[in-house]
Amino acid sequence: MTTKKKVPMQVEQAVESARPDPEVVAVAQRRQFSSNEKRRILTLADACTQPGEIGALLRREGIYSSHLCTWRKQRAAAEQAALEPQKRGRKVDPALAEARRIETLTRENERLRRQLAQAELIIDVQKKVASLLGVSMAQPPSGAF
Repeated sequence: MTTKKKVPMQVEQAVESARPDPEVVAVAQRRQFSSNEKRRILTLADACTQPGEIGALLRREGIYSSHLCTWRKQRAAAEQAALEPQKRGRKVDPALAEARRIETLTRENERLRRQLAQAELIIDVQKKVASLLGVSMAQPPSGAF
């Protein structure tokens, strides 16, 4: 005859909480690599010389070869940008640049409105002169406009 020992309730709760939750997370999180991690992996990949070493590295790090291609392009672009001469002087404030552009467009709009008003005035004067002289104004064909 075996006697079953009574386990305290606290021990049972501790055992239950130690078990991993079997529930699968609904939304997977994408793995994000810091610039230091990318640099480290690229250095290791550049040091690979034997066939199969890069594949082993990719499996060990859990990444794809497309990651290496993208990171190499990013590294080359960053190096190229670092070598280009930097623009001197103050940096352009986007809000200020937008305000200047709006002001310029407003001035141009007003200038064009004045030109239009002047052109309409000239056309009115020409019509009056033509009517005084008795010259008939040629009407444009109906389908012209």
